[in-house]
Amino acid sequence: MHRLYNSLEPRVMDEDMLKLAVGEQGPQEEAGQLARQEGILFKDVLSLRLDFQNILRIDSLWEFENLTKLQLDNNIIEKIEGLEQLVHLVWLDLSFNNIEAIEGLDTLVNLEDLSLFNNRISKIDSLDALVKLQVLSLGNNQIGNMMNIIYLRRFKDLRTLSLSGNPIAESEDYKMFVCAYLPDLVYLDFHRIDDHMKEMAESKHQYSIDELKHRENLIQSRLEDEQAQQEELEKHKAAFVEHLNGSFLFDSMYTEDVEGNKLAYLPGVSELLQAYKDKFVIICLNIFEYGLKQQEKRKLELDTFNECVQEAIQENQEQGKHRIAKFEEKHLLSLNAIRDESELTNFEMKIVEYGKDIMELFNVLMTLEMQLVEQLEETINMFERNIIDLVALFIENVQSLMAQCRDLENHHHEKLLEISINTLEKILKGDVDEDLPDDLRPLFVDKDTIFNAVGASHDIHLLKIDNREDELVTRANSWCTHLVDTVSERYPGPAGHQPWRVGSFPWWPVFLVIRNKVKLRRVELPAKDSVDPPDFRTHMLTHPNSPSKTQMHRTRRLHST
Repeated sequence: MHRLYNSLEPRVMDEDMLKLAVGEQGPQEEAGQLARQEGILFKDVLSLRLDFQNILRIDSLWEFENLTKLQLDNNIIEKIEGLEQLVHLVWLDLSFNNIEAIEGLDTLVNLEDLSLFNNRISKIDSLDALVKLQVLSLGNNQIGNMMNIIYLRRFKDLRTLSLSGNPIAESEDYKMFVCAYLPDLVYLDFHRIDDHMKEMAESKHQYSIDELKHRENLIQSRLEDEQAQQEELEKHKAAFVEHLNGSFLFDSMYTEDVEGNKLAYLPGVSELLQAYKDKFVIICLNIFEYGLKQQEKRKLELDTFNECVQEAIQENQEQGKHRIAKFEEKHLLSLNAIRDESELTNFEMKIVEYGKDIMELFNVLMTLEMQLVEQLEETINMFERNIIDLVALFIENVQSLMAQCRDLENHHHEKLLEISINTLEKILKGDVDEDLPDDLRPLFVDKDTIFNAVGASHDIHLLKIDNREDELVTRANSWCTHLVDTVSERYPGPAGHQPWRVGSFPWWPVFLVIRNKVKLRRVELPAKDSVDPPDFRTHMLTHPNSPSKTQMHRTRRLHST
């Protein structure tokens, strides 16, 4: 059932072992020699075989980030670990080892084929992340509980399962049970499941399966409800108004308010408290609804900005491509004429003339580029002003509504204090109609005690309101600042940090091809007394219509686009 330590020293994966394996399994002959000379990067390896290496512990695989196939069978591995970075793994073989528990596979979301054949595993679990699992081999282990089969129902793509050699496989009802509870399975223990077996299994376990399906549907329904609630909460958080669509804030004010809860039992306070709560919750709902509406406005502003930027870039690129296409159409015959020219003098005249046309095309393209930079800069400035104004208005109005909450609290505080003083006077006179609760009586000793109790309750309530307002304002301002900074980094302007570079647009390689054709033809002719075609970088700084250094500096914004 498990591998024994042999006479060799148990090994832990290290860089030397991995380099040797990659070298032996990589390309051979000339390609292999070249790869070994240049060095094979682990991140480029897609398949790795490390079987029969006497490996005790999995380690040092973090650089194999693009690995899709890993073979670790016939070792003495005791624990599944060190695979966290192999997120692209599709095929994993850990058969014939000493593994006792399934673990360490949570990040392998792309795994389709897993072999744990011939280990010491007694329970099937910890596979939840393997949503694409199609083949699972768990034969020759120590699995004895049929409930492990039910766990596998969550894997909708599972088609091949091997459990032979486990205690559960010795059960008389083993095959029927598996076929009944895993109806989509195609192969069991290396044998295809026929339709007759599926029908018999379904008929035999129909009642139990119906009950199980009912429970699964209830669980699924609950999970969907929880997911919907979580998504709704995230939406509210994005609007900075989570938990303001009800009495949550009001209730939180009394959670830690010991004195306030005691005072609620005074005659007349219950009605006062209910009226206070109703009005308070209405204000919270106003904040909530207003926050959602403002969030929609901010989202619309951001979406509109992104659409404008993409439209401007696309339109500018199309104009550049169009000008290049017209240039090529016009000068196709000119290139042929230069290619066929044998007279050096005529060649030089044509190549200089052609160079001027190329320079003119370059200037047109540069003008388009700078126009886009200016257009983007204006759009970004307008967007930043709009989004800052929206957030500022939102905060201002929320603060106004929060002030109303404080006003309600102050009014309630005054009324509560009035009732408490009146109650104290009645107690001193012996005119109290109702018996006060035992824990409330110690508060009614004198006016100072009453003032302290009501004041403490009041301070707790104001602190809760202030904290919720501060949290909302801080998060809204942080979001606004982060968004503006992100836009500035993505489209750095003249004061940005990214250097301006020629060639930030798709039409640029085409322009270089045109220019290189001319240079190549010149190289083919004798160099004597020849004249170089004008260099566009020099010409760009000397031509009367070329962009100034200041204009060039402004185009840095475009490169980020």
